[in-house]
Amino acid sequence: MRRDEFTEMRAFLEVAKERSFTRAAAKLGVTRSALSHTVRALEERLGIRLLSRTTRDVAPTAAGERLVESVQPHFESIAAGINAISALRDKPSGHVRIVCPDDAVELVFRPRLSAFLRDFPDVTVELIIDNGFTNIVERQFDAGVRLGEAIARDMVAVRIGPDVSYSVVGSPEYFERRSPPTNPQELTEHDCINLRLPTSGTLYSWEFERDGHEFSVRVEGPLTLSNIGPAIDSALDGIGLAYAPTDRVRPYVETGQLRRVLSDWCPTFQGYHLYYPSRRNPSPAFTAFVEAFRQRPRK
Repeated sequence: MRRDEFTEMRAFLEVAKERSFTRAAAKLGVTRSALSHTVRALEERLGIRLLSRTTRDVAPTAAGERLVESVQPHFESIAAGINAISALRDKPSGHVRIVCPDDAVELVFRPRLSAFLRDFPDVTVELIIDNGFTNIVERQFDAGVRLGEAIARDMVAVRIGPDVSYSVVGSPEYFERRSPPTNPQELTEHDCINLRLPTSGTLYSWEFERDGHEFSVRVEGPLTLSNIGPAIDSALDGIGLAYAPTDRVRPYVETGQLRRVLSDWCPTFQGYHLYYPSRRNPSPAFTAFVEAFRQRPRK
């Protein structure tokens, strides 16, 4: 394959994957017009349309889908071979892309990330915050992060954090206006800060457990958010009650800025895990990242 043919094919595959000339151009580091010209040159050379273009969407045609299926595995093999060659270096190098919830950044990555980057100066890490169930294969992430209960069985799972307990918290200002709930059902009478689940678009039902009985409560309140961090800030501002990881709110509880309620009802979940599909040739950079954040048993 000539260099120009390789460039054309790579451009087409990126556009087909991203379903957008703009996003594909950004990933390839070229202009949108240059990318469009490259793909059109491939179509003219093959004498067939590979992409269906509208004002809102770009999608492979039937011929384009067939070309993706036949060519994409070979490009993935080339990428794997290049990654394997980098193992010959004295130290790992490359880029690691991880998608994770905002809690994982604070509870798992932030305490250890600076040491990892010092130990591996030729590795760059990209953390994409997404609280939904992202398809890591389709979006070409090296791995994702979820609580242990939420990981599909066909994924490799590496524990990277301890078990996570949750707490219901409110500010002293809030409890001056409202009496603390004595059981989870009373939350329906309180102002609660809701969380919108990005994958399903539904509101998260707060989970509780007591004497082996698990149940959830649909709460209501004046504010709905998509991340835990702003929900904790809103609880600090006295807007309402928040449901958040205990380790995230502990500093505020210890200083009296927040007060825990319903402690006997709040559950504990399996800790965060790094998950990824089984692969034959993981990059040295990714292997180093996994080993650095792997949760090891305490001695």
